[in-house]
Amino acid sequence: MNAHEIDYQIVGSEMQYVEIELDPNESVVAEAGSMMMMSASIQMQTIFGDGSDQNKGFVGKLFGAGKRLLTGESLFMTVFTNDGSSKEHVSFASPYPGRILPMDLSELGGKLICQKDSFLCAAKGVSVGIAFQRKLGVGFFGGEGFIMQKIEGDGLAFVHAGGAICERVLKPGEMLRVDTGCLVAMTQEVEYDIEMVKGIKSAVFGGEGLFFATLRGPGRVWIQSLPFSRLADRVLSASRAGGRKEEGGILGGLGNLLDGDK
Repeated sequence: MNAHEIDYQIVGSEMQYVEIELDPNESVVAEAGSMMMMSASIQMQTIFGDGSDQNKGFVGKLFGAGKRLLTGESLFMTVFTNDGSSKEHVSFASPYPGRILPMDLSELGGKLICQKDSFLCAAKGVSVGIAFQRKLGVGFFGGEGFIMQKIEGDGLAFVHAGGAICERVLKPGEMLRVDTGCLVAMTQEVEYDIEMVKGIKSAVFGGEGLFFATLRGPGRVWIQSLPFSRLADRVLSASRAGGRKEEGGILGGLGNLLDGDK
């Protein structure tokens, strides 16, 4: 294996974190700002690029960093290494309510296609790059644009998704229609396309948007029940509405009086 072999434990239910156990000289790479806590013997190092082999020269590092920049990520990642003589631990927290999914890339064909911002951390040796969507429909209407994250290697990677998670194994030719924001990850053999909602009334008044994703097997897909964009829209809508003032007319106003708001 090229990637370091790491052990882990996922803790919590709605707001999870993953605790990584590192043997001496083992490392894990993570996005900046995701670290929750670490043992005293864990050393941090900022690297330039996508987290893969750092002996590939400046041009290789620059290309890896450029790929990350296209996905909206930072040019830099952080490597956490156990410099001690015994097993040590470092933990990484999820950014919003949901689930942390452990992905063993050696069992997934060495490659996983994910939505942007879903990657949390991985064993050192795993690279995080980009996957271009070749079809124009996917690029313009897919919710993630032409570019999605591509996680490659033969080690463990951890992906975060919102709400409850549904994993489906698609048979050859089997198709699944999904809201474009609900797709978390898929294996590389899954065909991904965008389909327009049929019927003008459904498209305009259905409340589900004009497009949804079509996933065709064979392959495995992971679906989230609460995309962060949907959560953010609801919070923003509630803040614009003025909180409880719009929640139920007369009863809402009575609640405000009982609470002492008026």
